[in-house]
Amino acid sequence: MDDIKELSQSYILTPGASNAARRLPLSLLATQIIDLATRHANMLGFGSEVMDPQGIGWVLSRLTVQMERWPQTDTSYSITTWIENWNRRFSSRCFSVNDAEGNVMGYLRTIWMVIDVNTHRGVSTDTLNFREELISSRPCPIPLQSRHTTLEKLAGDTESGALSRSTYTFRYTDIDFYRHVNTVRYIELLLNQYTLEEFDKWMIERFEIAFMREALYGQEAVIHRLSHYGDVPSDDYVLTVDDTPVLRSRFRLMPVS
Repeated sequence: MDDIKELSQSYILTPGASNAARRLPLSLLATQIIDLATRHANMLGFGSEVMDPQGIGWVLSRLTVQMERWPQTDTSYSITTWIENWNRRFSSRCFSVNDAEGNVMGYLRTIWMVIDVNTHRGVSTDTLNFREELISSRPCPIPLQSRHTTLEKLAGDTESGALSRSTYTFRYTDIDFYRHVNTVRYIELLLNQYTLEEFDKWMIERFEIAFMREALYGQEAVIHRLSHYGDVPSDDYVLTVDDTPVLRSRFRLMPVS
């Protein structure tokens, strides 16, 4: 049983997959942990083979990333995943990122929910063949996701308290097989609120994103940059569609070493 509580995958960061700073992109890390979680769920018996016939599927509700350092171009690294806990509404799944020598570079915590793929409404996890013995005792030693800044008013920059606002209309390549905006596309959109020069100076120490509802093809999003703390950038974001929050996010950056 212990052999299936965790699943690991090794990678090599190629130049073509690297970002401009020659490090693992946050967007690629998000793709890799989603793929690894899917493989592990399939292995444990509550993946696509079981869920597809029921018309249900997993969606990511929250993601927290905390890194001490990032894999660099032409280096090897591995990602390991395990289930932290489970209830009728959500499943908490964690990940560690390790270098080639097995040293921990960072951790991630994800919160997942089950939806009806036709109505996109939440479904109880009771429909799945989950067993308590599949929960791992391995710790995930990063703080839980913090409470994000809220957007009290949306009428304009002054009233909302936003430091800046930008807009984006979701296109074909932003949409996934659930026909809503893909998690990785949201992350890329948030990353693009920073400049190349900023990411030459800073790198991501902690990233949080929490989803309230879905966005769809053709909708225009407004990205509100709400706050900036201290000398080291720590920024809150709210993304809205039709003045309604779709997600909240927070970046905390650290100096490039």
